[in-house]
Amino acid sequence: MMAPNVWIPSTKTLQRPLRLADPYTSILTSISHPDNENAIHVRLHDTEYISPNDQRVILEQVARMLRISDRDERDVKQFHQIQPEAKNKCFGRIFRSPSIFEDMVKSILLCNAPWRRTLDMAQALCELQFELKGHKRKRVTNPRSKAKNSADEVQSIGNFPNSMELNILDEETLKKRCNLGYRAKIILELATSIENGEVKLQNFEKALDAESMEKIYDMLNKKKGFGPFACANILMCIGYYQRIPTDSETFRHVKEV
Repeated sequence: MMAPNVWIPSTKTLQRPLRLADPYTSILTSISHPDNENAIHVRLHDTEYISPNDQRVILEQVARMLRISDRDERDVKQFHQIQPEAKNKCFGRIFRSPSIFEDMVKSILLCNAPWRRTLDMAQALCELQFELKGHKRKRVTNPRSKAKNSADEVQSIGNFPNSMELNILDEETLKKRCNLGYRAKIILELATSIENGEVKLQNFEKALDAESMEKIYDMLNKKKGFGPFACANILMCIGYYQRIPTDSETFRHVKEV
C-alpha cells in the first residue's frame, strides 16, 4: 500500500493519519472490522477527546476510503449481478484515499514509474509533510511488536500532504526532496489550481451521470501530465468505471497470464 497507509496483518487493521476539521491537523487512526461483527471499529490514537465536528470529518474520510455510501452500495449490487462469483468472494469495492486530491496525486505517481519508485515517492511526500510541521523523523530501532512498530512508522512519516501544504512549496524543492522528477511541476500546478478555485474538487465528487464524468475526464485530459491512464484512474476513484485505467504495466501483466 502507498504511504501513509499501513496494513497490520496480525490484527487485520489499516492504520494511517486522518485529518481533523482543521485541515492542517492530523490524528493517527486505526480501522478494523473484527470477525463476526457488523460494525467497523475506528480508533483514534493519543487523544482523550475529539469534538463532534472532528468525529464527523474522520468518519467521512473512513467512509470514502471504504466506499460506504448509498451510491457505492448500489454500484456493488449492480456489479454482483453481473459477477456472482465476486459476490461469493465478498469482492467489489476498490479501496481509495480519504480525499480525491490524494487519489489524484497518487494517480500521477503511478505513471511512468515501477511500483517501487511509486511507493518511494509517496513515502517521501508524507515525510515532507511531517517535516513541514517542524518535526524531526526518527527511525524505529527497537520495535516491541508489529502493531506498535506500525504506529511509530506512520507517526514518523506524517500524513499525505494536501493542496494547501503543497501550494507553499517551489518546484525545485519538491522535485529534489521527494525525487518526483517531472511530476513535481504537475503536482504543484494541480495544487495551485485547486487553491485558486480553478479546479473545484467538490464538484468532482458530486458528479453522478456519465455525461458529467466524461466532462471531468476531458477537463483533466487537457492538463499537462494527465494522460488517459491517470484520468481514468481518477474517475475510477470517484466512482466511474466505464473507462478502465490501462498502461504499459497493465499490458505486461496481461501478457504474463
